[in-house]
Amino acid sequence: MSMCVVGSINADLTVNVERHPTPGETLLGAGGGITAGGKGANQAVAAAKLGTPVALVGATGTDANADPATAILREAGVDLRHVEEVEEVTGLAVITVAANGENTVLVVPGANALVDAAFVDRHADAVETAELVLLQGEIPADGFARAVELARGRVVVNLAPVVDVQQQALLAADPLMANEHEAGLILEQLGLDGAGTPEELARRLLDAGFASVVLTLGSAGALVATAEELTHIDSPKVEAVDTVGAGDSFAGAFCHRILEGDSMADAAAFACRVGAFSVTRPGAQPSYPSVGDDLPEI
Repeated sequence: MSMCVVGSINADLTVNVERHPTPGETLLGAGGGITAGGKGANQAVAAAKLGTPVALVGATGTDANADPATAILREAGVDLRHVEEVEEVTGLAVITVAANGENTVLVVPGANALVDAAFVDRHADAVETAELVLLQGEIPADGFARAVELARGRVVVNLAPVVDVQQQALLAADPLMANEHEAGLILEQLGLDGAGTPEELARRLLDAGFASVVLTLGSAGALVATAEELTHIDSPKVEAVDTVGAGDSFAGAFCHRILEGDSMADAAAFACRVGAFSVTRPGAQPSYPSVGDDLPEI
């Protein structure tokens, strides 16, 4: 039941504000601490804390941010033998969290920009031996494509951010995982209409050649789409404190349950509960549940 994540590792610099600034506006905030982040690392931690053996292929820099960026990965027991230290800054995400829990994120790729095809080739064994390979959009497109080529197990893609990748590599996703906005951008990247309801977007993605699609809908839950049916998944109602990394907790939890043998609908239902748990606590990785934690119920 092994899993390999090929993706980003960031240090998250978080600033808390009453509301997000408008262009040209200066606001006072609080916080300013550095915590662990990056979509690849977040998703690896989410799955590992739930009990899945996870290897991470990625890179950090030689700067002071490298240690806090990997601290929770180490605590969660993620296999870091395929994480290289390179002559670059560690990836940095500058996150602004408003009082209502909504966030904005700016990312400096740093070392993550070096996780290209040659880099992935150096760690081919981790990808080839995994039963499930999970990818995002925070590494170079050729590194993404090479990981798909090497994968012998199931490939799950959370193309966030939405970047240009080889269409053949992208269509290997089973499922493609995205939020509504990302789904529209992916359709536009494929030369298709990116507007519509979640159901319309999901059907259009299936028609484009994806074997399956999972759309995350925030507090509204998720939509699981296959050629046979579309299934709506409800999410528990909670008081959101911080939505940073919630989608990543969903992705990691979903893959954890798929490896446990769940159907996609059951895996998504579990992942919605994990996502709901995560938004009730500050931060990304620090907010993720471990085995034995009580998850919110529908």
